[in-house]
Amino acid sequence: MASIIIISVVFTLDLLAFVLAIGAERRRSYVAYVNVDNPGRPYCVYSSDASTAYGVSALLLLLAGQAVAMVATRCFCCGRALSPGRWRAWSGICFVVCWLTFVIAELCLLAGSVRNAYHTKYISWTWASGSPPPCAMLRKGVFAAGAAFTFLTALFTELHYLFYARSRAAADVPPPIVGGIGMTRM
Repeated sequence: MASIIIISVVFTLDLLAFVLAIGAERRRSYVAYVNVDNPGRPYCVYSSDASTAYGVSALLLLLAGQAVAMVATRCFCCGRALSPGRWRAWSGICFVVCWLTFVIAELCLLAGSVRNAYHTKYISWTWASGSPPPCAMLRKGVFAAGAAFTFLTALFTELHYLFYARSRAAADVPPPIVGGIGMTRM
């Protein structure tokens, strides 16, 4: 039987990671403008820097949710053998897909956080054309992709855990005794 506590903990961690990833997309630096300091050196000023913290927090919460689910299912490969059948097959499929989406979500959140944290400070060369210096900015949609894959990770992790619990429950039922004394189980 699946544990409601495990399901609710993993769901809560993944939901918080999803919300923070959406928040990171909404709070990323949209505009950057060039300012000039006293000695006349141009530098970039950015509108917001909160999305880096949101992205790292989402990354860590998603990692914690995945760790709780993998400890509860013994990473699908350790522990007693599961009962063969459709529940084990579906659990295996969801296991592979949840790890694939987890890796993609973590990479999107990490890349978005690192790229958003990188801000061009001072420009050491002068621009001959008179155009303003380029200010490094994060592309739109990186955190949104991380949020989408966070949602998929949450979905497939929950399904993996439910199918794993079903298969585990089916493995705990002893086979029926078919006639005789019943020494076939020994």
